[in-house]
Amino acid sequence: MHAGVITFPGSNCDRDLAEAFRKAGAKVTMVWHKETALPQGLDVVGIPGGFSFGDYLRCGAIAAQSPICQAVVGFAQRGGHVLGICNGFQVLCETGLLPGVLMRNATLKFVCRPQPLTVATSASPFLTGYKAGQSVTIPIAHHDGNYAAGPELVAALQAEDRVAFTYEGNPNGSAAEIAGVLSENRRVLGMMPHPERAIEAAQGNSDGAAMFTSLIESLQTA
Repeated sequence: MHAGVITFPGSNCDRDLAEAFRKAGAKVTMVWHKETALPQGLDVVGIPGGFSFGDYLRCGAIAAQSPICQAVVGFAQRGGHVLGICNGFQVLCETGLLPGVLMRNATLKFVCRPQPLTVATSASPFLTGYKAGQSVTIPIAHHDGNYAAGPELVAALQAEDRVAFTYEGNPNGSAAEIAGVLSENRRVLGMMPHPERAIEAAQGNSDGAAMFTSLIESLQTA
């Protein structure tokens, strides 16, 4: 598997995400935001956490206008797999690849801690290594992780089984405790928690590792 990890000015989890892909067995190419095309032969694009462009305007809004994001949108529309984590989730929402928007935490405070989650579905190449209803612990670290979506959108996401994870105890005020969502074709996943920070015991737990191995196994058997 070949993964491309995007780097914006202010990204600070790009190397962590690249390492998570490598540990799962993927080849990784780092991609600077001013590039206008993705490397040939990519299987997945990873958009990392951090504070792209200093989180000016709305978080992820400037990054979504970067040249590379046009290529990412095209890649996703052609059926490519895309994983956006934390700031990457914000970017995916700003590009329109995922619905909803990430707002300031309801507490108006930055939250950083291991966070219990419930796996809401395993029906995605990113999630086949989990079971629906399973409890996992994945770190969170965000100031603008409050997933805002109206009742109709929340109902649609739930009816279409597109909620990936929910929080156990809502740390930021997210609608319906949503921590991650999927695109209609289930190949684009955005989530606020950081699975790349939970891939081995030295990090406290390895609950995030299955996300990366799941994708590789799904692609190998496709």
